Amino acid sequence: MSDLSRRRFLGVTTAGLAAGALNRNLPGSAWDSENSTPTPAAKGFLAIASANGIGTVAKARKLMMEQNMRPVSAAVQGVALVEADPNDISVGYGGLPNELGVVQLDSACMDGPTHNAGSVGAIEDIMHPAQVAELVMDRTDHINLVGAGARQFALDYGFQAENLLTERTRKIWLKWRSQRSNDDRLWPLQDTNPADPALADEPRPWGTIHCSALNDQADLGCTTTTSGLAFKIPGRIGDSPLIGCGLYCDNGVGSAGATGRGEAAIMSGGSWLVVERMRGGDTPEEACLYALRRVAEQSERAARWQPALWKDGAPGFGLTFYALRKDGLFGSASMLGKPGSRKFAVANADGVRLETCAIAFPTN
Repeated sequence: MSDLSRRRFLGVTTAGLAAGALNRNLPGSAWDSENSTPTPAAKGFLAIASANGIGTVAKARKLMMEQNMRPVSAAVQGVALVEADPNDISVGYGGLPNELGVVQLDSACMDGPTHNAGSVGAIEDIMHPAQVAELVMDRTDHINLVGAGARQFALDYGFQAENLLTERTRKIWLKWRSQRSNDDRLWPLQDTNPADPALADEPRPWGTIHCSALNDQADLGCTTTTSGLAFKIPGRIGDSPLIGCGLYCDNGVGSAGATGRGEAAIMSGGSWLVVERMRGGDTPEEACLYALRRVAEQSERAARWQPALWKDGAPGFGLTFYALRKDGLFGSASMLGKPGSRKFAVANADGVRLETCAIAFPTN
């Protein structure tokens, strides 16, 4: 990374890292180096999610409190609100389709206490892929099911096949198809959401939802679900169904997830990295910023073959990480944006609200 880029990046300072290392070695501290895990969280229920998850976090927390639902199941039920919402064109019903006009969904979930996970990729006709992923986790010895196999698995467990393409998203797809160029497959996902020539200079929609949850026993769980990159090549899966990329959970440490450019989260193992940084003593926000810096360094190298990945000393795409530590501390950071412009959802004893993400590369 260039000197200019390093100065722009608002990451973890050397002093902060040193302080974290010192704290980890204090006997009896939350980060005792002998076990490298935090002390149990204070009694309480907490859920975080991407900004489109206000209803999700409220529902997840309520389910944990009132029904004693395990965190992973509460998160899965929470994101079901967004999966069923036709107005959110990035997830589930009404999600934007692939090149052929077919809605293919990706999702995964991970359970902290059992360190087990399940996922589905490129599944069609099933509105709630996160619930199917939970069944893969609970009812099989597998982690990943994809395509026709994932669809049949869902049908075997009573899910109903239905058309997920709404009239609104069909019209968006038709507009894109009539304007697409031959090199559209190299069009990068960008957080600044610039005008897309294939949509007559309107922004290309995109998005995902992640949710991490913590109960009063300091157990964790998480899920990520998406319809993926709009107009993707059929069969493409992003980071959302890949454990360690779009989400990761370690019950001794914390939980993390990602939204944004899936390929960048995959190449960095981003969510796993965030959890490991928390294991080492980072706060959730520090861990998210560290992972974004790693992605930025990788993207600068990758720009040799795809120049759009690096522009004006910063990544040319958007990515956000979300993190929830076992002791109840939480945070989030986005790659690009104006300071204060990026938000994430939180529900805890202080209420349900949006909080501000840190920004790795601030824009004007």
